[in-house]
Amino acid sequence: GVALVGLPMFIGALGFTGAGIAAGSIAAKMMSAAAIANGGGVAAGSAVAVLQSVGAAGLSLGAKVGLTSALGSAGAASG
Repeated sequence: GVALVGLPMFIGALGFTGAGIAAGSIAAKMMSAAAIANGGGVAAGSAVAVLQSVGAAGLSLGAKVGLTSALGSAGAASG
């Protein structure tokens, strides 16, 4: 449960927000490096693109189900 709330909050704190990438943030630096490496654009499916998608819209239902399943199993195993 904490990860489902904490992960989007962490991504937002990096600068991946619903309004776009925040100026001067770690996200902006990541986007700049990705654009330089790709000749001026950020590739679809890249880490920057995925993080911005999560920052803008939150985690998809599939991602929530997957995280809940994986983290629940890990918690049970460690307990």
